[in-house]
Parts: sequence; structure tokens; C-alpha cells
Amino acid sequence: EEEHAQAAYEELMQDSAAKRKQDSQTLAERQSAKADLETELADNADAKASTEGELKETLKYISALHAECDWLLQYFGVRKDARANEVQQLKEAKAVLSGADYS
Repeated sequence: EEEHAQAAYEELMQDSAAKRKQDSQTLAERQSAKADLETELADNADAKASTEGELKETLKYISALHAECDWLLQYFGVRKDARANEVQQLKEAKAVLSGADYS
């Protein structure tokens, strides 16, 4: 019976050694995967920060364009009238130079 117990103990020790070896390999693989994921996370964080900066600049540009368009729309009528007056004055000046009399 002691031989049987000794054999069982030796088998248990071999199984335990194999399990420890397998666990060590699994741990090493998981640590490697974790390091890879942490590197990828850092890269993605940098890319996100860069993209957010670009987005901020784009939104600022869009806001400036919007303000410019609002100004153009607001003063369109005034500019249209001023242009019409300028065209009329040029026509009158041309007519005066051609000999017309507006006195």
C-alpha cells in the first residue's frame, strides 16, 4: 500500500509540475497580450487627441465661415443698392462724357 501511495504522490507531483508549467506559459502569453493592448491603447489615445485637435480647429473654421456668411446675408441689400447706384452713376458719367446734359 505504501508503494501505491508513493506512486500516487509522484503522479500528483508530475501533474502539479505540468500544471505549473502550463500556468506559467499562459501567464507569459497573457502578459504579452496585455503589453500589446496597452501599447495599442496609448497609440489610440494619441490618435484621439490629435483628431480632437483637428475637430476643434475645423469647428472654429466653420464658425468663422458662418459668421462671414451671416454678415454677407445681413448686408446683401445694402451692398446691392450701393452697386446699383454705382452702376447708375457710371452710366451717367459715360453719358456726360458722350455729350449728354444733365443740368
